[in-house]
Amino acid sequence: MNKPKKVDSKEIGLEMGLLAGKHLFNTEHMHYGIWKKGMEVNILNLPKAQENHSDFIIQNIPKGVRTILDVGCGVGALAAKLTRKGYQVDCVSPLTLLSEYARQRLGTDARIYETRYEDLQTNQRYDMILFSESFQYVPIAKALEKSYLFLNENGYLLVCDFFQTDAAGKSALGGGHKFSEFSAAMEVNPFRLVSDRDITGETAPNIRIVNDILMNVGKPVWNRIFLYMEYRHSVIAGFLKWKFRKKIDKINSKYFSGERNEENFRIYKTYRLMLFQKVKSSQP
Repeated sequence: MNKPKKVDSKEIGLEMGLLAGKHLFNTEHMHYGIWKKGMEVNILNLPKAQENHSDFIIQNIPKGVRTILDVGCGVGALAAKLTRKGYQVDCVSPLTLLSEYARQRLGTDARIYETRYEDLQTNQRYDMILFSESFQYVPIAKALEKSYLFLNENGYLLVCDFFQTDAAGKSALGGGHKFSEFSAAMEVNPFRLVSDRDITGETAPNIRIVNDILMNVGKPVWNRIFLYMEYRHSVIAGFLKWKFRKKIDKINSKYFSGERNEENFRIYKTYRLMLFQKVKSSQP
């Protein structure tokens, strides 16, 4: 009898998110949206805001770029948009589930490397390497080392992602490399900064939507689960609350404290689109 395949909780969460986005909000994008001036910030406008994000990336692709490596392509929505624009796109996707979705969407239009970027081995070289909210998942040194290797001469590195600021205090908002560490690494690596666009203000409203859902839907449901357990199984509920008290406290603090809000995002995160060009290394 074959041993059942191990279930990855991260992939299950991703699939649930994909299904909810597709069937409830008519979107399969897995990235933030850009909220232009005058756009009402609500969940129904999220698909349009996400399209704005994709369009913004495309608008910042330099002239002359033809081949692109999309690192962390998600379900291939941006890659598909790029191929329709005439670009030749390959993708890196470390998760099996997302790779399957991307293959269904892209067909033979794009090659998908199912591996972590830091483990990628290929003889292909590209005019541009793109990180759309995926740079944060790759160690900085490895990301730059691999990107330099896979780029054609004078090729471009485009990073559209959020980073941690050096603001004092502890943030409930996780994720992202420290921007100061990223900046220091870029100064000693063979890349020239072409442009740097700070879009923290245009992306921060996404956190307002998330916080509204957590506080107005997630928190009441979470609390009622415990109320139900205490009503029907008080002894078991008491044991579980004691046994997992640290995890419960962490969940309450992280998701249901109201600290994951737009104001704190503006303080503790900086969301940027940065374009760099490969230059000749001084290393022998």
